[in-house]
Amino acid sequence: MYNEDDFLQLSGIQHFAFCRRQWALIHIEGQWEENFRTADGRLMHENAHDAEFHEKRGNVITVRAMRVMSRELGISGECDVVEFTRDETNGVFIPSLNGKFRAVPVEYKRGKPKPDECDRLQLCAQVLCLEEMLCCEINEGFIFYGEPRRRECVEISEELRCSTKKMLLEMRGYFERGYTPKVKRTKSCNACSLKNICLPSLEKAKSASEYLKSALEDDT
Repeated sequence: MYNEDDFLQLSGIQHFAFCRRQWALIHIEGQWEENFRTADGRLMHENAHDAEFHEKRGNVITVRAMRVMSRELGISGECDVVEFTRDETNGVFIPSLNGKFRAVPVEYKRGKPKPDECDRLQLCAQVLCLEEMLCCEINEGFIFYGEPRRRECVEISEELRCSTKKMLLEMRGYFERGYTPKVKRTKSCNACSLKNICLPSLEKAKSASEYLKSALEDDT
């Protein structure tokens, strides 16, 4: 069990899955730079993260910006939306709602569904937090994508759970070591908001041996 002071940001798992170096620059070195994609995504999340907004439609209560955490995994963050569906047979009792409910998280993303697992890993991490907090089992979640403007149902399989936990352990190792990986260029670099921070200063910098060799040659 981790102390709250040692918690990592839940949302960081998506950065980590996309690029270990990007995650380290943001979550270890505290660097950030915004581009159109991140600004657009931030605005979408601001609309979803109205913590004062609770909506009830029939048997479904919608809660936004719900804070979640897991002491076992050492993470904390916010769910964009959690939908609580009344289910007196299979639900878990939630005192604040005065009844039994099934909880399902809904994560909001700009753009289109991605072939990789970045978004699914983040959603699964939210599920693991909710399960620990509510003492329940959640078998699915949803990702709402901005361009098609529709939900995608994600099965929270045992394989996805294992992948999520494994990646969180890897994140923890990097964080405790304070380790920022070296640059490895990929096609994804062009879409990264940290491109100007990450690439120019490091790719153009000489190694220590190259610098000394150049300095000695200049002296002669």
